[in-house]
Amino acid sequence: MSGYQLVEHEKPFRYDEDGLHVTRTSAWSGPGCHIGCGVLLYADDDGKLVKVEGDPENPFNKGRLCNRCLALPEVVYNPDRITTPLVRDRVRRGEDAWEQVSWAEAIDLIYERFTAIKERYGAWSIPFVQGTGRDIAPWITRLAWSFGSPNYLFFMSGMACYLPRVAGCAATTGSFWVGDFSQQFPDRYDNPAWTPPAYVMVWGNNPLVANSDGFYGHWMVDVMRRGSKLIVVDPRLTWLAYRAEHWLQIRPGTDAALALGMIDVIVKEGLFDADFVERWCYGFDELAAAAAAYPVDKASEITWIPAEKIIAAARAWATAGTGVLQWGLAVDTTKESLPAAQAIGALWQICGYCEKPGCMIVPPEILAYSGGFGRELVTEEMDARRIGLDKYALLKFGFQVASSDEVMKALETGEPYELHGAWLQTTNFLACTATDPDRTLEAWRKLDFTVVVDLFMTPTAMALADVFLPACTYAERNGIRVGDGAQRGETINKAVSVGQCKPDAQIALEMGKRFNPDAWPWNSLEDMLSHILECTGRSFEELQEIAPAYLPFEYGRHERGLLRPDGQVGFNTQTGRIELWSTFYHAAGLNPVPYFEEPAESPLSTPEQFVRYPFVLTTGARNWFMFHSEHRQVPHLRAGRPNPVVEMHPKAAAELGVHDGEWVWLENERGRCKRVVECTEGIGEHVLMADHGWWMPELPGGEEDGLYGVFELNVNKLLPSYAPGKSGFGANYKAVLCRVRKVEDGE
Repeated sequence: MSGYQLVEHEKPFRYDEDGLHVTRTSAWSGPGCHIGCGVLLYADDDGKLVKVEGDPENPFNKGRLCNRCLALPEVVYNPDRITTPLVRDRVRRGEDAWEQVSWAEAIDLIYERFTAIKERYGAWSIPFVQGTGRDIAPWITRLAWSFGSPNYLFFMSGMACYLPRVAGCAATTGSFWVGDFSQQFPDRYDNPAWTPPAYVMVWGNNPLVANSDGFYGHWMVDVMRRGSKLIVVDPRLTWLAYRAEHWLQIRPGTDAALALGMIDVIVKEGLFDADFVERWCYGFDELAAAAAAYPVDKASEITWIPAEKIIAAARAWATAGTGVLQWGLAVDTTKESLPAAQAIGALWQICGYCEKPGCMIVPPEILAYSGGFGRELVTEEMDARRIGLDKYALLKFGFQVASSDEVMKALETGEPYELHGAWLQTTNFLACTATDPDRTLEAWRKLDFTVVVDLFMTPTAMALADVFLPACTYAERNGIRVGDGAQRGETINKAVSVGQCKPDAQIALEMGKRFNPDAWPWNSLEDMLSHILECTGRSFEELQEIAPAYLPFEYGRHERGLLRPDGQVGFNTQTGRIELWSTFYHAAGLNPVPYFEEPAESPLSTPEQFVRYPFVLTTGARNWFMFHSEHRQVPHLRAGRPNPVVEMHPKAAAELGVHDGEWVWLENERGRCKRVVECTEGIGEHVLMADHGWWMPELPGGEEDGLYGVFELNVNKLLPSYAPGKSGFGANYKAVLCRVRKVEDGE
């Protein structure tokens, strides 16, 4: 393992303690989040998981865990869990129409139906759809491409989760970037090369709860204790905002205007890193001109942030010497997310906070998580049929996904061709990501045959699935953690078994071998994992004993030709520089410099509508107990969040005559949903924050009974219907207008 750094363990990855069998592993699979914390799983002599604890020897989380990991036994043995393959009678369709079958029968049926569709309509007529990444992201891409379908996608309007920032960073810098919190070193904060950032700019993210982009929330507290100060951009007063030196309480949807206003301050006051800009940036003058259109008074008017606060934050950031940006989904879930991400990114780029300790770094990777696994299988002929490629030029420049919005149109119109089947793996888009769930259901139910892979029967599975394949939790499988952020050789090690559940990767391997054996040459899951881990010099079984193994890392790689495949110095762009004026966007017919576009409906763009609907509604913020649409059936977690919440200011609630704990309707011209009021002075009087992803497993699941309440509880009913940004990336999940009305008796 030349160059890899290992963590010394006092005990092997399996050992006995106090009469229990302990397995050291990584928590990276549904249900849960993106992170992959080090955990210890304790099983009894009967092979039952009895408790979960954090692994104090794992440098990533150092033994700290959240509620979701601790509640894992309640997931593994949940009475609602599906543990055998199911096939449904398409005529009856109801909750009682499912029949248990063997894996062999299920795979035979899928192979037969998918092959028949492929032969009659073409492999491209079957999209392969993933939910939130985690373990399935690499496997589902290879499954789609080996089958012959170019239509792999994350079904969300504008692909507005993670991918806009990934695509934006790749287009302007050649790489995705993360903040340096020493996560790439096994000795972490004690590493002599590392220093804490002077400032952490938290933008559109609450990392203590959300843990996005390979970032573990506790690291915020760790670096604060080591002297890091905070700038927080958030419409809500979070715990971090309360402790920030600068809290910028932004109007939702105006992030680009704020970033451009801050850039204008930095440029006009000469606070940028002139040497770094001269040597390593392209298009600075054009960026400065774009920012000049947003002087601080104008930015203040747009964002609702006082001008003096914008100036103070910009000065503090630019003069700090080091800084990291911890950004999140709020940037992606605006319609023009790419220019917003470009503007926000420019804040650390023009200050030279790149590839230095306590700054932004390109994370080391074993497998390109956002690039998929198996791109060598994609032929030009196959890729030419990728839906959305003709409309969104940016998709031609290396982003190997189909457009969710154009897939919706194909389902509805049959253009550019009809779709006839679907593979949906660990996605519950009807409850979580679909902007218009009624329209979405009507479109997707047209398909001839749909397969769903998941742990629980969800509204999406109940509405659409013909075959349901039961997946494993991380306690029940072997695997590797190759997610977003700084990767490491981290193994996932099986501790228990439940029913006939199989790992997502194993399901893809078995199905892929039936579709295209040459593309899946491995005899077992462990063989496939060992193939991916060849760069470490160890097999999967060997790495189990010593994981985690940390990839080699050094700072300043752009100065030594380590960020470009051709070995030249600089960044992996056409100019070899960070492109503040993007040649990539220019070639795609997009504006090469960042800009701000007011949301289609807002207090400024539609003031008359704001009179009727006097609240700006933002959605999607995480809570401590649940991850997106998961965990609704887990007792300890549901107790912490029993109902969907809308946060509103006490003065606004008093004016409407509503109070804490009362059910209300959120309404606009597109639809309505139910929420329970939670009053807080930490939000503006004209802003609301509503939970997303809600359904209730205890409610009737039949379609005629409301699919577990999803159509009454789904906040996405208020969102614009499939209206992405100009690039095809980004959609408005964060800034729509609405009103609040009490739920009357009988409603």
